[in-house]
Amino acid sequence: MSPAQNHEFKEWWNKQRQFLDQSDDALLTVEIRSPSTSDTTLDKGHTRSARQLSWLWLLKFQQLASSLAWLTNALFYLLRTANLAYFKGWHFSPPTVESAEAVVERVYATWLEIRANYLAPPLQSLTNVCIVLFFIQSVDRLVLVLGCFWIKLRKLKPVAAEYGNVDGKSVEDYPMVLVQIPMCNEREVYQQSIAAVCIQDWPKERMLIQVLDDSDELDVQLLIKSEVQKWQQRGVHILYRHRLIRTGYKAGNLKSAMSCDYVKGYEFVAIFDADFQPGPDFLKKTIPYFKGNDDLALVQTRWAFVNKDENLLTRLQNVNLSFHFEVEQQVNGVFINFFGFNGTAGVWRTKALEECGGWMERTTVEDMDIAVRAHLCGWKFIYLNDVKCLCELPESYEAYKKQQHRWHSGPMQLFRLCFLDILRSKVSLGKKANLIFLFFLLRKLILPFYSFTLFCIILPLTMFLPEAQLPAWVVCYVPGIMSILNILPAPRSFPFIVPYLLFENTMSVTKFNAMISGLFRFGSSYEWIVTKKLGRSSEGDLIAFAEKESDHLVETSSLYRSSSDTGLNELNKLENKNTVKKRRNRLYRKELALALILLTASVRSLLSAHGIHFYFLLFQGISFLVVGLDLIGEQVS
Repeated sequence: MSPAQNHEFKEWWNKQRQFLDQSDDALLTVEIRSPSTSDTTLDKGHTRSARQLSWLWLLKFQQLASSLAWLTNALFYLLRTANLAYFKGWHFSPPTVESAEAVVERVYATWLEIRANYLAPPLQSLTNVCIVLFFIQSVDRLVLVLGCFWIKLRKLKPVAAEYGNVDGKSVEDYPMVLVQIPMCNEREVYQQSIAAVCIQDWPKERMLIQVLDDSDELDVQLLIKSEVQKWQQRGVHILYRHRLIRTGYKAGNLKSAMSCDYVKGYEFVAIFDADFQPGPDFLKKTIPYFKGNDDLALVQTRWAFVNKDENLLTRLQNVNLSFHFEVEQQVNGVFINFFGFNGTAGVWRTKALEECGGWMERTTVEDMDIAVRAHLCGWKFIYLNDVKCLCELPESYEAYKKQQHRWHSGPMQLFRLCFLDILRSKVSLGKKANLIFLFFLLRKLILPFYSFTLFCIILPLTMFLPEAQLPAWVVCYVPGIMSILNILPAPRSFPFIVPYLLFENTMSVTKFNAMISGLFRFGSSYEWIVTKKLGRSSEGDLIAFAEKESDHLVETSSLYRSSSDTGLNELNKLENKNTVKKRRNRLYRKELALALILLTASVRSLLSAHGIHFYFLLFQGISFLVVGLDLIGEQVS
C-alpha cells in the first residue's frame, strides 16, 4: 500500500522550483548598461535588491575565473611546447619535416624551411648591398677627414685683398654692397638681426639694407617696420619690403627683392637669415676676396651657435654641423672650389646671380639650387672657416624634425630637376661625376637610405631570421670609428659620442622619409615651415661674440643697445596676449613603432645570446623611445 501523498509538501516544493527557475532566467538576462538620462527618471524605489547584486557579482567573478583559466591553459601549453623543443634539441638541431612527429614539430619545421629558402636570401642580398654602400660612404667620410688634416698641416686658406686698411683710401674705392634679411614672423629675433647688420663697419653710402618681410601677423609687421624706421633716423640706408602673397617662400622673397631697379647698381649681395648676427667687420672680412677673382661667385662663412650647450639636442646638432663646416665645406672649397650654399651668412656677386638665372621657386632648397646652377656656369666658390656668423639652433625636436625634412627632401627635388642639365653642361667630366655621385647620390640619397634600412630594418629582422647574417663590425666597430671622425671638429662633445651615434640612426627615419618624398614628389616634400626660434641670440650673446671677433664694438655698442631697448618696449606694447608658451610633449608614432620593434628584437637577441647585437638593439630602441615620447630638447607649443 503506497503512502499517502503529502499535498502541502508538494505545493511548497512547486513554489520553490518556480522561484529558482525565475532566478535562473533573471541571471541569464542580466544586462549591464551605463546610466542614461532615462534611468534618472525612474522611481528611486525601484533599485536592485541585495540578491540581484549578489548574482551580478557572482557572474562577474565567474567570467574572471574563466578568463584566468584560459590564460593558464595557454601558458601551460606554451611552456609544454617550449619544454618539448628544448629537450628535443631544437636549439641545436632543428627538426625537419621528414623527422617531425608531433604537429608542433611539423609546423615549426615548415616555418624553418620557408624562412631559410624564401625569406632569408632576399634579406641577405639587401644586407650585402647596404654593407657595400655603408663601406663606400665610410671611405668618403675618411677621405674628407684626411683632406681636412692636410689643410691644417699645410695651412691652406684663401688669400684676400684689403679694403679700408690703407690710410687716405676714399669711399668710392669700396664696392656697393646690398644686404638682404629675409624673414617671416620672426618675432623673437628680428631686432638683433637688423641691428647687427646696421652696425657693419662699411661706408653707409656704399651699403643698402633690405628687410624682406613675409610676415602674415600684423603686429610683427608693425614691429619690424618700426625697427627699420629707427635705423633710418640714425642715417642707415635701410628699406622695408613686405609681400602680400608669400609665393615661392624664401626664394620668391629674394627674387622679388632682386627685381627692384635700384638693385642693379650694387656689385655684391650679402644674405642673412633672421636669426643670424654677423660681426661688425663681416663685410671687410669677406668682400676683399672678390678683388682680383673675377670668376668668384660666392664667399661662404661658418656658422657659430650661441645655444649649442642649451640641451642634449643642441649639443648633438653642434656635432653634426661642426663636421659639415669644418670638414665638408672646407675640403670642397679648397680642392674643388664648389660646395652647397648654406642659404645665409654668405656674399654673392650680383653678376653671377644674374648669369645663372637668379632665384628660382622650384624647390625648397633655393640656396643649393642656385649654387649648382652657378657651378655649372663655371663660377667658383670660397669658404672661410675663420669668419663666423652668430646664429641659433632649434631647441625643440619638432622644429628640428621639420627643418631636417626640408633639408633632405629639397636635394632630391633638385636632383630630379637638374640631372639632365648636369649631363648637358660644359663643365669637366670630373665635376659632373662629383655633382652626380658624391654631392647628390652618395651624400643626399645613399646616406639616409642605408642608415635607415641597415640599422632600423635589417638589423632587427636578422634577429628573427638568423639565416641572414649582419657582421658585428657593421653594427658596432665601423659606426664607432665614423662617429669618432665626426666628432673630431667638436672635441668638447666627445662625451656625447654614443648618444650622437644613436641619435643619428634615430633621425634616419625622418631623413629617409624626406628623401623618398622629395624623390617621388610627394605632397609633404614641398612644404616650407619656418624653423621655430626662441631668441637665444640675445643682446648679451651678440656683444660677447662681437667683443671676441672685433674691436669696433666699443664704438657701436651703445647704439645697438638703445635700439634693442626701444624695440623691446614696442614689443611689450603690442604683445598683450599669448606671452606664455605652454610646453607639452608630442608623440611621434613612427619613432614609437620602431622603438617597439627594436626592443622586441633586443629581447630575441638576448635569448639567442647574440652579444653586441643585443646591446645595440637595446640602446637604439631606448633612443627611439625617448625621441618618440619627445623627451629630448624643449617642448614648445
